[in-house]
Amino acid sequence: MIYVFGHKNPDTDSTVSAIGLSRLKNLLGLDTEPFVLGKINREAQFVLDYFKVEAPKILEEVNPQVSDLNFDKMETLKLEDSILKAYQMMSDFKSKIMAVSDDEGRLLGLVTMKDIAMGLITGDFYHLRSSLDNIAHAIEGDILTKSSRIIEGEIVIAAYYNETLKERNIFSKESIVIVGDRFDVIEHAIMCQVNLIILTGATTLPDHLLDLALSREVTIISTEKDTYTVGKLINQCNFITKIMNSEKLIKFSKRDYLDEVAEEIAQSAHSNYPVVDRNGSYLGFLGRRHILKPKRKKVILVDHNEYGQSVDGLKEARILEIVDHHKLGDISTNQPITFTNVPVGSTATIIYNLYCQNRIVPDYDTAGLLISGILSDTLYFKSPTTTDVDIRAVSELNEILKLDLDVYVMNMFKAGTSLEGQSAADIFFKDFKDFESDTQKIGVSQVFTLNFEEIEERKEEILEVLNHTHEANHYTVTLFLVTDIMKNGSYLMYRTEIGNLMNAVFDRNVEQGIFIEDVVSRKKQVIPQIFEELSKTQK
Repeated sequence: MIYVFGHKNPDTDSTVSAIGLSRLKNLLGLDTEPFVLGKINREAQFVLDYFKVEAPKILEEVNPQVSDLNFDKMETLKLEDSILKAYQMMSDFKSKIMAVSDDEGRLLGLVTMKDIAMGLITGDFYHLRSSLDNIAHAIEGDILTKSSRIIEGEIVIAAYYNETLKERNIFSKESIVIVGDRFDVIEHAIMCQVNLIILTGATTLPDHLLDLALSREVTIISTEKDTYTVGKLINQCNFITKIMNSEKLIKFSKRDYLDEVAEEIAQSAHSNYPVVDRNGSYLGFLGRRHILKPKRKKVILVDHNEYGQSVDGLKEARILEIVDHHKLGDISTNQPITFTNVPVGSTATIIYNLYCQNRIVPDYDTAGLLISGILSDTLYFKSPTTTDVDIRAVSELNEILKLDLDVYVMNMFKAGTSLEGQSAADIFFKDFKDFESDTQKIGVSQVFTLNFEEIEERKEEILEVLNHTHEANHYTVTLFLVTDIMKNGSYLMYRTEIGNLMNAVFDRNVEQGIFIEDVVSRKKQVIPQIFEELSKTQK
């Protein structure tokens, strides 16, 4: 799966572009899903609600996770499987470890080849608890009579004379008797109502003994194997619970990040670790070899191309493509990618043109998302970033939609500029971005409003947030632009220790809260000018 997402603090253009491009890629045969890198703003939510589109999930980071690894996926054992079956499955899978799960697939414990070997050397050789089917399968026997599905008792190989067995009271109801064609011993065992009789060497049981066993409810299995072989196999018929380890298991969730996994593995002596999902269901085994060359997440970026604006862990991901309309940033790749960077007013314009290039007409709601992204980022064509390409795209998309654009845009801007219930920090970080050069870093926030008085009343609170952000991040410049859509200009609040910098950037005497006409584009009218003036201060 390929992740498609825009920048942090997602605005309308970033959100709809991710959805629109993901839909296009899926139509072209790829497996993609759109995401956002935080809570979307009110304007974007208005657009999604209007066109009845579900908001993308929030993507926290793209660091490699256990789910990105090709860990070993094997079948599991069940609680009533035998030790012998565990050994056989390990041999089939060429593995030294198997997981044990319940009927719903939840991990219950582990069994290793070492556990099996130690059980054969130091285990309890006489006690058996298993199912009749396990025993019959292991010794390739036929069930002649059956009184119980579960067999539990003490193993006895009938090597004594019958008189000795009687004299010593060796048989009891808990006895599991292994015997050949010694019919007097068999009759004695039946009369003692032993738990199980295993007839070795293909012994044919006389009818009167068979009838007696049925009447006394004694279970009998007949096998062609000899007594020695059955004696060796019988202990391996035990349920795997006899050797299963279920305490203090080291296991990993498929959502765990590899750096955390690697740290824990480095402190453990084990070679393989079970992987589970959020419900505790077993998925497979993770070994040390799996984390040496992890598979990186595949991503496509829209509406940005700078690490500071992108998802955490991006350097650990594989970037397949970038679609953007901003200046070139600092993102680099170690292999060629498709990089579409066009100087238009909106990334949604580029996405629409990609539909056209592939001769695909967007459906109604996709057209609605894309037109909204263009109208938002161009401020309904008032932004100086607006191009004829944007205007033509809106015209063609509205042939599908038939919207009254004046009404729709006003409602969209009203939804987006509402500050009801938002703190000063909410307002400041509503659309905040980092920008970096080789030596300088600036932070610029921009909000749009139809009523500047709402923000003017909270000027001191917002300045406090601005100053704290400036000092905490060591910005050279921290800027807060309040763009009045109706007045076609922006109010300015700022912090910098470089004297007269703002005067030079805006070519006037700048004071806190000043309104600057015709400045509405952070990307085109503010950021380049700040970096240009900063470069002059370094000469």
